[in-house]
Amino acid sequence: MKIKSFVFNPFYENTYVVSSDSSNCLIFDPGCYEDYEIAELKEYIHMNDLKVKAIINTHCHIDHVLGNDVLKLAYKVPLKIPVNEKEVFNAIPAYAPQWGMSGYRHAEVDDYLKADEDLVLDEISMKLIEVPGHSPGHLMFYIEDEKIIIGGDVLFRESIGRTDLPGGNHEDLLRNIQDKVYTLPDDVEVLPGHGPSTTIGHEKRNNPFVKG
Repeated sequence: MKIKSFVFNPFYENTYVVSSDSSNCLIFDPGCYEDYEIAELKEYIHMNDLKVKAIINTHCHIDHVLGNDVLKLAYKVPLKIPVNEKEVFNAIPAYAPQWGMSGYRHAEVDDYLKADEDLVLDEISMKLIEVPGHSPGHLMFYIEDEKIIIGGDVLFRESIGRTDLPGGNHEDLLRNIQDKVYTLPDDVEVLPGHGPSTTIGHEKRNNPFVKG
């Protein structure tokens, strides 16, 4: 397994490409918006001879979905989003121009992901953990064998996701981090939607918003 990260768009959003030993891959939260960002991601996939199998959103705020449509069309693959993010996703076309994203193109969803299911790519198995608070149906993707979690905007290095956007709930986020995230082993690496990676143990000891 290999994970490659990219930083895209004005929100400095982290996009992840997870590839298997067989060179199949999933693209998580494609935030690429500008042509050069799209080209950078495509170049990585081409140079590593990867076969894209799906596009996955941890949640559906605009900064995490900007590349959905162009990549779905380019690679002819399904788009999969959390089942409880439907309303968040469908609201984007109405507000995208207000955020300076007048070129946003909305993609059609092909499949809805549910908590406690497994997402499998060859030898890679990911457990889906629903952690609402930043958004209503936010999913984290836990690769237990590798002790890695693709975390979206739930938990950052010594910070947490904002809760002042529609569908956010501060108390829910704090409670879900305690009950569903901090119960993972301390050495699990968190790959967040913004900023540097961290570990569960580091956040339990140092996160000023929610201590373990």
